[in-house]
Amino acid sequence: FFEIFSGIDIEHLSTVAAESVEIDDIARRALHVRSMIQRTQESLRAVDKCEKPVIAAIHGYCIGAGIDLSASCDIRYSSRDTTFSIKEVDIGLAADVGSLQILPKSITDHGLFRELVFTSRTFDTNEAQQIGLISRVFDTREALLDAAISLANVIACKSPIAVQGSKINLNYARDHTVDDNFTFVRTWNSAMLLTEDIVKNLMTTSVSNEK
Repeated sequence: FFEIFSGIDIEHLSTVAAESVEIDDIARRALHVRSMIQRTQESLRAVDKCEKPVIAAIHGYCIGAGIDLSASCDIRYSSRDTTFSIKEVDIGLAADVGSLQILPKSITDHGLFRELVFTSRTFDTNEAQQIGLISRVFDTREALLDAAISLANVIACKSPIAVQGSKINLNYARDHTVDDNFTFVRTWNSAMLLTEDIVKNLMTTSVSNEK
């Protein structure tokens, strides 16, 4: 799981900006910046594309790129004292590494989400939960980490075939039509239903019920 408590490295942004200024041709400068954005996007998308579930444990300040990174995670927990901000508008740009690309697929209050994007104002865990950015809130950082680790242990005890298959299908479903999703899972399970995990789990359940 990821422990998220900050945002992007401003010094890194300054270095990238300085490098681009040294390029005289405006088209080449644009290509340089585009390549930099793509590398950053790919580094965060790697979390979203990871076939294993990723849990975010968010505390302290979750600003800008911190929200982008959390958007790429499957499950997001937070401590109660966390402060959030989708900060990119204040810097002078549109968020380009996750917040505006992934979150609109899953948030529950689009009006409030747009307000937070357009104003860059800080918001607390109540509003974060209201828009669906986080699913659970804990009183302390310690309780948050304990819960995240406990959840990871529960998931780790499940069949990896079932868990990883579920994530792959959930991500596919997010980006495709219902008909496409049924076709995809039909093809997927035509192979995955052959796993021995199903027989073992059914036997375990049967023995447990008998007891």
